[in-house]
Amino acid sequence: MARTPQDVTTAELAVLQVLWEQGPATIRQVAETLNGGACSTAQYGTTQKLLDRLEAKGCVRRDRGAPVHVFAAVLGRDDLIGRRLQDVAEKLCGGSLTPLLTHLVRQRRLSERERRELRELIEELERGGRPGEAP
Repeated sequence: MARTPQDVTTAELAVLQVLWEQGPATIRQVAETLNGGACSTAQYGTTQKLLDRLEAKGCVRRDRGAPVHVFAAVLGRDDLIGRRLQDVAEKLCGGSLTPLLTHLVRQRRLSERERRELRELIEELERGGRPGEAP
């Protein structure tokens, strides 16, 4: 099955996770994080190619102002999660998130904190608010 241009590969996701956790970084910083310290020329080149592809997809931006380019994530973790979950819902559940969410909740025991957050989200939605907005 062909991927849409906006799909993020597993390798690209690893790069995004570094940027989400550490913030803006140079190619070398990302490569060293991905490879547990010093990186080879090949690893540096691979990281550079991944960042180029992510930039072309609009997932990262490059600051060309300094001699060493700095990359920052434009695509947020929550945005990617939402996009991927919606894709799964479309493919497996006819677009409905209910079977997907129900399955996830039933398969994994939720902590008290997770149950409280879920209740708060449902109450917020019932009041007509949008998730994350102040009342």
